[in-house]
Amino acid sequence: MKSAVETVDATKVKLTVEVPYDELKPSIDHAYAHIAAQVTVPGFRKGKVPPRIIDQRVGRGAVLEHAINDGMSSFYSAAVRENNLRPLGQPEIEVTQVPDLADTATELHFVAQVEVRPELTLPALDSLTVTVDDLEVSDDDVAGRLDALRERFGTLVGVDRPAGEGDFVVLDLEAKVDGEQVDSVSGISYQIGSGNMLEGLDEALTGLSAGETTTFTAPLAGGEREGEQADITVTATTVKQRDLPAADDDFAQLASEFDTLDELTADLREQAAGAKGSNRAVQARDLLVEQLLARVDVPVPAGVVEAEVHRHLESEGRLEDDEHRAEVTEQAATALKNQILLDTLAEQLDVKVNQNELLEYLVSASRQYGMDPNTFIKTVDEQGQVPAMVAEVARSKAIAVALRRVAVTDGAGDAVDLSEYIGSDADDAAVDTSDVVFDDEGAQGADEASSADEAAPAAGEPAAEPADEGTDKV
Repeated sequence: MKSAVETVDATKVKLTVEVPYDELKPSIDHAYAHIAAQVTVPGFRKGKVPPRIIDQRVGRGAVLEHAINDGMSSFYSAAVRENNLRPLGQPEIEVTQVPDLADTATELHFVAQVEVRPELTLPALDSLTVTVDDLEVSDDDVAGRLDALRERFGTLVGVDRPAGEGDFVVLDLEAKVDGEQVDSVSGISYQIGSGNMLEGLDEALTGLSAGETTTFTAPLAGGEREGEQADITVTATTVKQRDLPAADDDFAQLASEFDTLDELTADLREQAAGAKGSNRAVQARDLLVEQLLARVDVPVPAGVVEAEVHRHLESEGRLEDDEHRAEVTEQAATALKNQILLDTLAEQLDVKVNQNELLEYLVSASRQYGMDPNTFIKTVDEQGQVPAMVAEVARSKAIAVALRRVAVTDGAGDAVDLSEYIGSDADDAAVDTSDVVFDDEGAQGADEASSADEAAPAAGEPAAEPADEGTDKV
């Protein structure tokens, strides 16, 4: 097989492929066998109809169409690998020449246009500096954690006064649209200030005593009439405040393994420092990506974005919502730009993902979906999403490796050690590479997960949409 690639633009190429008759022959034989098993010809058993009879009864055109569609995926995939392409979507394939079944000197020719990952030139990482926030734990930080712990052990007590911020109100609520009741709830507990119910509910409840009723107007937050303005009637049946236990040694013994409040407070200070250190690692990641995007022009394949936007809007039943389409288009383009950048970074840093790293990611993802890890992993495997998951781990790891190369400083210009959160080169060197599932060659495989490694569409068929990608993490 011969193939040549022509660059159409920064994100699209045209593959010209010539397949000799001998390489198409297995698909031709398969086509004859398949058709023979389907047709009924007097005098022949099913599956035993000879090719010459199939040519007469069905036609060589049908045989060729079957053979070409059967072999197209493998021919296209081979051409992609031969030319080191990284497809980001499904190809548009046009057959330009079909062989003559009676002439083994003829060939199959086709042209495939496909959007690919653009080539990027990244700046030298050791030339970059990211400045993160200073690591300062204030008394307020510690007090906030102590108060949160006290709230876990607090008790709700009814009060005879108007409700205020932070109070809990047991309420009855009724919603009407044009005088028609569309929803009602009774006896639910709501904390003023949480903002997790109706818009304007916090303001309506503030100042309301037990047994008092008020009305207000707000958009419905769910149901078939979501977004419609409704007249809301709310009654406070009970007002409660949370009484917190005293912050003393007795509380420390109740709420922790420590004997004194001082010991508990010291531990909470360490926790606050750890949380801020982790936040600095996330901040460093975001700042590094921001710097790279500012220095590198990342062309975005319009077709891939359009396909993702269509899939998203179709799933929501909002294909005609132009305003929402603009929002989703911007989000999809940004996500794809970040993905292209991080995939390039992973390749240039020769990032490798091992089985343990992939497993850890899958287990973590299963918790986010509230699924049993084994069930989640089996589902991901059956849906063919493992390459996408591997690529996601590689992107995250690429950022961590890159952060070891750049200069990370605090506000005073002092170096910041993030190794606790991003690992070290020594950690990577100690990993057993015998179970590596992703490397610089695997990066291409992940890019092709929804294109070359799946069945390419038959000539003239619409291209399928790419699978969803996940978000990036440190």
